[in-house]
Amino acid sequence: MLPKLIKYLLDETPQSQETEISGWVRTKRNMKNLVFIEVSDGSCFSGIQCTFDRSTGLGAQTEAALSAVSTGASVKIKGRLTPSPAGGQKVEIFADSLVIIGTAPAEKTEGKTRELDIEAYPLQKKRHSLEFLREIAHLRPRTNTFGAVARLRSRMSFAIHRYFQERDFYYLHTPVITAGDCEGAGAMFKVTTLEPLSDIDYAKDFFGKKTFLTVSGQLEAETYATALSRVYTFGPTFRAENSNTARHLAEFWMVEPEVAFASLEDDMVLAEDFLKNIFSSVLKECADELAFFDAHVEKGIIENLQQVANAKFAHITYTDAVKELEKASSANFEFKPHWGCDLQSEHEKFLTEKVAGGPVIVTDYPKEIKAFYMKLNDDEKTVRAMDVLVPRLGEIIGGSQREDNLEKLIRRIKELDMKTEEYYWYLDLRRYGSVPHSGFGLGFERLIQYVSGMANIRDVIPYPRAVGQAEF
Repeated sequence: MLPKLIKYLLDETPQSQETEISGWVRTKRNMKNLVFIEVSDGSCFSGIQCTFDRSTGLGAQTEAALSAVSTGASVKIKGRLTPSPAGGQKVEIFADSLVIIGTAPAEKTEGKTRELDIEAYPLQKKRHSLEFLREIAHLRPRTNTFGAVARLRSRMSFAIHRYFQERDFYYLHTPVITAGDCEGAGAMFKVTTLEPLSDIDYAKDFFGKKTFLTVSGQLEAETYATALSRVYTFGPTFRAENSNTARHLAEFWMVEPEVAFASLEDDMVLAEDFLKNIFSSVLKECADELAFFDAHVEKGIIENLQQVANAKFAHITYTDAVKELEKASSANFEFKPHWGCDLQSEHEKFLTEKVAGGPVIVTDYPKEIKAFYMKLNDDEKTVRAMDVLVPRLGEIIGGSQREDNLEKLIRRIKELDMKTEEYYWYLDLRRYGSVPHSGFGLGFERLIQYVSGMANIRDVIPYPRAVGQAEF
């Protein structure tokens, strides 16, 4: 039987029942005949205190283990769950048995060979910088911060699946390897088995054509939305963008719902409801983690999420948004706003914090700064696109109504010097039973950043892949 998780023991009403726990040692304190060991198994923030009373006669094996145990060691402890006389904890374990499963020496130890040498356990009880912890990403989940991020990420993943499943969306697994460029930006990782990478005859390659790691599952999702009505993807995507910033990753996860018979207005309703639902779920189900982030990472996180969850999202067209930005001469923007520009983070934050005073959805962007698949408006200058902007961050969701007119889509593909023959299957959706359909994309790591307040996106994914970084 699996050991009982500490998070459940901490909520129990103790009746001196026999208990066994397994976990990792956080701290060890000696005081006369008493030894206090705090053990965590990662199931929650709190560890559980295990008290050993040497005057009761613990036995030679446990005494030896008490002398040898150190921070980071994995242990199994048996004893009685009892009310705790100490403040700040409801229960503790009055322990009588300790077994060290795996040691974690506080000093370097030399083995029989160099490969068996063990450096001192790097996570001693002190504050470590996030930069240092990125260098030991395989051990950082044992810290409070990254344990909280991991639990938050897991629960948010479940909340996303629950949201769509409860609304009759079908979960779709889209391919990681693709021959098409969804965004048309060209920043894609090639997939090949041939060497060298120049002058390749791709007809001889593994797939018989040039292929890449996907930047989005959207196009494939559209094929299933036009058969099953409602689908969503939730999986890894890749972008070979040479941006070494706190906001960029080369590998990241995307949430992409796609709905048939849906307009841009339907898409905006879905996006707003989705965000509010996820934030409400997080506030309810991750209260301990959010309290930690609010206290130690960024003040005001909880209040901000509550405000967004309860807000009515404002709507503004791109054209009107640019006018508001152009009027704000006192804002001292680094990038001067003008019609046709791609809105920068500073512009998006200004729109949410100064113009709308809360979340805002910007619609009808110039076609030149949006992807080929977005539906052209009657003015033939703008497309039925929307970005959801939230305070503190800016854009958190980007979406659109998709172009369902075959002739217009072909014209747009050619305007961008893309090859229609590579998108024959995508164009078939407009040839056979074409319908209005819409969807959006949300970067999961950006969402976790927003909820947690973590400043660097590399700290909200277990093993970050970025420029010059592919360790572990």
